[in-house]
Amino acid sequence: MNNRYYVIREDILPEAIMKTIQVKEMLGKGEALTVHEAVERVGLSRSAFYKYKDGVYALNELERERIVTISMDLEHRSGVLSSVLSLVASQEGNVLTMNQSIPLQGFANVVISVDISQLSGELSALIELLRSQAGVRKASVIGQG
Repeated sequence: MNNRYYVIREDILPEAIMKTIQVKEMLGKGEALTVHEAVERVGLSRSAFYKYKDGVYALNELERERIVTISMDLEHRSGVLSSVLSLVASQEGNVLTMNQSIPLQGFANVVISVDISQLSGELSALIELLRSQAGVRKASVIGQG
């Protein structure tokens, strides 16, 4: 099933949707510590919150969430992976997952998933920086969502 998305003006949304958004904002900002506390404060049932929470996002929240998967072939020597991870962090990328193969013929394949929502530059610039990093033979984006 393909998910379809719509942009809807706030003033025509049903009350339960608006309250779900309020609860998510309260939890995100730390204004409420639990779902129970937040739904009670806005006057929403927990079942309604759980029904809508995974399908309701503020537009700016969707724009911020950007995850890419990058595949790299790295030389099998001390410090190469560490310097790659440091480079990603220096560009405000946040490594979410990492998988490394066993080195063969002096190289290991490393696949990382990176949250680039706060990236200090363009994704293409990060990839070029990775490619120019000592010990990196190949770096390419293999997935984006």
